[in-house]
Amino acid sequence: MIMSTLSKRDRSKAKAKKSFAGQEDGEKVLLVERQYPIVLRRPLIFGLVIMPVSLLPWAIATYNSYDWINYTYWWMTAWLLFLFWFWLRAWVGWFYTVYVLTNQRILIVTQHGFFSREVNDLTLNNIQNVNYKVSGFQAALFGFGTVTIETLSGGKPLRLRFIHGPAEFAQSISKVSRIENS
Repeated sequence: MIMSTLSKRDRSKAKAKKSFAGQEDGEKVLLVERQYPIVLRRPLIFGLVIMPVSLLPWAIATYNSYDWINYTYWWMTAWLLFLFWFWLRAWVGWFYTVYVLTNQRILIVTQHGFFSREVNDLTLNNIQNVNYKVSGFQAALFGFGTVTIETLSGGKPLRLRFIHGPAEFAQSISKVSRIENS
């Protein structure tokens, strides 16, 4: 309905809109997947363990009325800033790590910290085999796993870890790959 009310020029602009940098003409995004948020559990547990450790000098100084109590405030502030930085770094790594399935390729964007990003591009006609694995109690309980993509080149297979619903994701890749290769 909206497309019919737009002028011809406006319709061509709307069709030309890209979803991500480097998207080819005629390439359609079919699925965008992130890692399951459980990847953030280790930084969270580390932070919850380190928080009481950072408060220990303050507790000792307060209890014993030591003269260096003012320094403990700086100590706590420094630790809390470090903890915030640590948690933010883990969250940025999780949030900007995405797996994009298009009608022509799979784009794997892996964010490492704030300033490091790795991008792998795999065309669908190079896919030989797609497998998935759900192993462990947490993976079975929360429904995440690892999707393994083997290529025709016989190189090291790509492992997409912590994918929510790995069976559906692997089936989507296989289905699109079969359509592309036929």
